[in-house]
Amino acid sequence: MHTVNPCACGWNGEMSGIAEVQCPSCFEVFSVAVPPGAECPVELDYDCEICCRPMIIAVDEGGGMLARGLDDFLSG
Repeated sequence: MHTVNPCACGWNGEMSGIAEVQCPSCFEVFSVAVPPGAECPVELDYDCEICCRPMIIAVDEGGGMLARGLDDFLSG
């Protein structure tokens, strides 16, 4: 599991804009849109823009992001 600090990656404090996420499969970093605060907490189904592997990006109420690969769910 890979966490993202939204303050360190361009999050604008209003939970909208762009944040960087690290793929849990290939470990490459790419940008994703951050949902508005009214929509959080939320889990987003997303495919890595580099290796195309599926992942879940969880966004909490405070704007913290966590990218998990689908293999993380299967391993317990």
